[in-house]
Amino acid sequence: MAGPQTHDHPLFARFWKLAAPGAMSGRDRTELLAGLRGEVVEVGAGTGVNFAHYPPEVTRVVAVEPEPHLRVEAEKHAARAAIPVEVVDGTAEELPVADGAFDGAVLSLVLCSVTDQATALAELQRVLRPGGELRFYEHVIAHRERPAALQRWLDSSGIWPHLGAGCHVARDTLGAIERSGFALGEHRRFMSGLGPFALPHIAGVATRR
Repeated sequence: MAGPQTHDHPLFARFWKLAAPGAMSGRDRTELLAGLRGEVVEVGAGTGVNFAHYPPEVTRVVAVEPEPHLRVEAEKHAARAAIPVEVVDGTAEELPVADGAFDGAVLSLVLCSVTDQATALAELQRVLRPGGELRFYEHVIAHRERPAALQRWLDSSGIWPHLGAGCHVARDTLGAIERSGFALGEHRRFMSGLGPFALPHIAGVATRR
């Protein structure tokens, strides 16, 4: 029977505590969050590295994180944040917040590991107000066939999902965002990572219709 332990990944959490600050540059984090205002939900907040980069126009952040060890680290970052941050337990597929409660939503390196992208994006549609913005920074499947085939093999073999606490590298996340009903706005595609371990990424904004 599934329960809280489903999201308990202590070894990955220990690794991510060290790796998270370098997974995105400070400039990328600031750019991702620039222009947000009002109340924001951050889904899959991890260790809370983003909290220091929210603009002062944001009045409140509800940070949802299912992994208990990461949630402890996020609470430490929340205590030091310049804006009010509430860290809560929950999953992207079942956000513990009310309908239409937020002006913005943030996803950074999250949709790779959710159980069901369509359900997670439908939840974001539910909790955002009309016109609310979704900010995203995600790695995605490559356009070229050879690296894409390798990504699909890593996912299907179970190797990468096992090492990455459910992470998948071969997802068409940009397509999923569009299919969920969001209006896709300005976005960019780029490579990020070290040498041969670089992965294609997307970053941008989409709007709840």
